Amino acid sequence: MKIIKSKGPEIFDIELEKDILAKNRNLAKENKKRFDRSNILAIDIMGSIGSGKTSLIKAILKRLEMGKKVAVIAGDLTTTIDAERIETEGAHVLQVNTGKECHLDANLIRQAIDRMKLDGVKVLFIENVGNLICPGEFPLGAHKRLVVTSVTEGPYTLMKHPFIFKEADVIVLNKIDLAKAMKVNPSQLERDAKKINPHVPFIKTNALSGVGISKIINALGLKT
Repeated sequence: MKIIKSKGPEIFDIELEKDILAKNRNLAKENKKRFDRSNILAIDIMGSIGSGKTSLIKAILKRLEMGKKVAVIAGDLTTTIDAERIETEGAHVLQVNTGKECHLDANLIRQAIDRMKLDGVKVLFIENVGNLICPGEFPLGAHKRLVVTSVTEGPYTLMKHPFIFKEADVIVLNKIDLAKAMKVNPSQLERDAKKINPHVPFIKTNALSGVGISKIINALGLKT
């Protein structure tokens, strides 16, 4: 089999990308300082469309029972569907629509926290746009980054998208109740995860039934 590896974009594109990423990193550092000053733990939730990010956040909120002490920034291209689902759990929720952009960035988060009432908030969840590529390159200033994948995405997801999992502080495999039907081996996915990022927790969950949620809460350092 012949393999052709991309040599990357032209020099101009490389310099432009470096400038954008550097600016984002600087804004992310400023966001983190703001969170620290306000004693807010910020958590970036990343994963594909349909992996269960929203269901996972809802399940965590139910366990925490913190009400308005929790805030959520919900990222999506155009809809408010996820924000409306999360709002039923009693948290402060702000929708951020990115249009054609496939990820949130630090500037969007800065604008969001300028608009949110964060007095008394102890935990901020940021639900990133459904994507396993772009969000990994754009830190938002969160203290922790959690990446969700699911057995319905197939047996090769982690190996095909290693970079975002390298950036994770917690890796979650969701919808494990469907593993047999999908002919996916969760243990193999865990081995793949350990090859990519051996030092972070790998947690198997069913967000709808609550399996594994307490382990996520402990891994993130949250209190029920």
